[in-house]
Order: sequence, then C-alpha cells, then structure tokens
Amino acid sequence: MESVKSQSYEVHINDLAKAALNQHIAKNSYSKLFLLVDENTKTHCLPIFKKILEKPVDSVLEIKSGEENKHIYTCLQLWEDLSNLDGDRKSLLINLGGGVLTDMGGFVASTFKRGIDFINIPTTLLSMVDASIGGKTGVDLGSLKNQVGVINQPEMVLIFPEFLNTLDSRQTKSGYAEMLKHGLIQDEAYWNDLLDKSNFTDASCIQKSIAIKNKVVLQDPTEQGVRKILNFGHTLGHAIESYCLENEDKKTLLHGEAIAVGMILEGYLSHELRGLSKLAVDEIKKGFLKHFEKVDFTEDDIANILRLLKYDKKNSHGNVNFVLLQAIGDAVTDIKVSEELFPKAFAFYRE
Repeated sequence: MESVKSQSYEVHINDLAKAALNQHIAKNSYSKLFLLVDENTKTHCLPIFKKILEKPVDSVLEIKSGEENKHIYTCLQLWEDLSNLDGDRKSLLINLGGGVLTDMGGFVASTFKRGIDFINIPTTLLSMVDASIGGKTGVDLGSLKNQVGVINQPEMVLIFPEFLNTLDSRQTKSGYAEMLKHGLIQDEAYWNDLLDKSNFTDASCIQKSIAIKNKVVLQDPTEQGVRKILNFGHTLGHAIESYCLENEDKKTLLHGEAIAVGMILEGYLSHELRGLSKLAVDEIKKGFLKHFEKVDFTEDDIANILRLLKYDKKNSHGNVNFVLLQAIGDAVTDIKVSEELFPKAFAFYRE
C-alpha cells in the first residue's frame, strides 16, 4: 500500500510505516527519544509499539486520556517532564495515542525549546483519518474546543491498523463519522461506498480518507480558504460537544458522535441556503442515524448550544461562518446563517 505524501512529510501505513520510523531514527542523531502515551495506550498499544521500534526510547511520558485533560495544565506538566529529563532541541517526541494525545503532543513538541521534532502514531480511527493529519496542534480553553494551538507539521505520520483492535465499537464509530464527512465534502462515490461497507476500518478505506484530507490540506495548509471545508458539521458539532462536556447531567459525546449530529443539522441548513436537494438531506440524516443513536435535546439545551457558536474558531468580524453543501461531494465555505434557521434545523433532526 502506497504512502501518502503531504506538504513536508509522509503518511506511511503498516510495513512501510515500520521501515520509515526506524530509518528516520537511524538517520537522525537525536539526543533523546521520548514517547508520549496515556493510560490506555500504555496498556494496549505500548507492547505492540515496542516490537515495531528497533531502538529503545529514553523515557515514556504518560498523561490521562480524555478531552477533559486536553488543557494547558497537562502541557505544563509535559514541558516540565521534558526539561527534567534533559530534553533539548535535538530531542524527538513520538505521540502514541488518539486525537487528544496527538493534538496535545504536537503542541508540546512545537513549543518546547521553540520546537522539537515529533512523530504522530495515531491509535484510534478518528486520529488516523483526521486528527493526526494536517499539522493542527493545540488544546482546549475550558470546555471550548481547540482555542489555543499552532499549525506545525510532524516529521511523519505512521498508521498501524492493528491498533484498532484495541478499541470498542463506540470509539471506532467516532472515526467513521469523519470518514463519512470526507465523502460528503469531496467524493460522493466514497460516501456511498462507506454507507454500504460492513468493514470501514480496512487499510484501503483509511488510506482513502487520509488521501482526501491530505489533498485539501495541500491546497491550503493554513486554512485561509478551501481547507475550511474539512469543518463541515463542526460548527454546530463542536458547540454540541462542548455543551455536553461542561454539563454533568448530559451524556458526554465523543467527537464523531457530536459531529454526526452537526452534519445532519448543517445538511438541513445546506438545503435551505445552498440548494442541497431534499433527497440528499434525507439520505444524510438516514445514513447517520443508522449508525449513531439520536441525541435528545431539550429547548434549553438548544439555546445553550447556540450561545456557544460565538466561540467557534472559524468566526470572523463577529459573524458565525458555516461550511455547507451544494451537493454531496461539493462543499462551500464562509456561509452566514440567520438565527431563525437553527431551531428549524434542530426540529428536522428531532423529527
């Protein structure tokens, strides 16, 4: 299976990934090799990784898993750990984990000593097809998603699908939502193929999603234009995710679960504002609800979710900007939505 070439690095899969990792470390005279894990990847993935890496790491750093730990205080501890363990500008940080860990590990590496090399080894489907690709790093500010960070590229991204065997089905489906998004914004045939696939975790599907995201990122590395299409479903989806995260009486949603809701809602907005056909909107709703349980939102929930929209990173000059679909496979950016449409979108989702 071929590697995917990005702007300044490559995404390697399986045997190519193992060879690329060991060649890179042999070629570069790193002063220290640091490995970042959480309690889950330490238990389930570290034993596998030790068989892949031919040279032992100098130190294993551990953080707590979960979005609630994706904040600057965790970074502070990691910076102190790296400093106390004699990390310098010639050190390498290998991030072994899901999107929270690769986002945060990339940010820590990008800022420690004004920047050290890092490699992402995503262990969840979501991080394989989304979080570890494109150079976005950072942390949350309170419950507000990804408010602090930088865009900085890893040395390489390494995909080992065998790590997916360590996940439960809910985590796997969270990544499936982002794969479906790739079809919705760029490739109708891929969307249709994924909807019918019983095994969406095979290497060919993962490679296809990576290729779609990579193609978009290459056109717009710093998200000034077309890269924004990757945020379809994320404007309302992130607000929903943040709201559920900060309210203890609400079930915390995984990223993909919240984005699935967001894509149904923003599909409805696409029908109202960009002419997406009613047939396509109904297909999007049916497709997601086939795989994701419907979330029960009260009127108060909806009002509070909509208040969070003002914090979305894509906003500018006080306007909330949306990515919408003109057709399945054809997305447009920077669409302003009038407030009276939001309750109608939620009504469509709830009916």
